Amino acid sequence: MDVAGATVAGVAMRDGLIDEYAVVTHPVLLGGGRPFFAALDNWVNLTLVETRTFPDGVVLTRYETRR
Repeated sequence: MDVAGATVAGVAMRDGLIDEYAVVTHPVLLGGGRPFFAALDNWVNLTLVETRTFPDGVVLTRYETRR
């Protein structure tokens, strides 16, 4: 199941329900928005499993949660 958005994902992150994070970075500068990882109370140990760069500059980075 995919969960997106800072509000819904923040609850799942706090409860330790996420096994994998897929972060997609677009090379665009924006002036606002809701911080995605502000909901965390503790560190999350992650292992990098994949990095992929696309021709338009978008970068996909996947991490697995270490428990």
